Amino acid sequence: QVQLVESGGGLVQPGGSLRLSCAFSGSISRFNAMGWYRQAPGKQRELVASINYGGSTNYADSVKGRFTISRDNAKNTVYLQMNSLKPEDTAVYYCNKVLPVSQYWTTLWGQGTQVTVSS
Repeated sequence: QVQLVESGGGLVQPGGSLRLSCAFSGSISRFNAMGWYRQAPGKQRELVASINYGGSTNYADSVKGRFTISRDNAKNTVYLQMNSLKPEDTAVYYCNKVLPVSQYWTTLWGQGTQVTVSS
């Protein structure tokens, strides 16, 4: 069984910052590559950042230079520092292990955390 608990979302003005946290347990190993995903209303879920056990990271072009993913392997926790937020970053943010797109619909997800960027 997978347990994923995301937190840290909220309402922020454009240009502001938020830090998301995700505690994972169950069948997700601390050795799994982990990712932050987001889904905006009417849009497909997308992977915005990922990090492997050793700390190597990848980012979607839309967030590169603004978001930073990190992890604490001892705590089975992944973080997403989001700076210079834009209205188009508004979405529900989820974490999970890195998955092929074909598995998005058959994989268990946590409740996510809402991020709203608005003035």
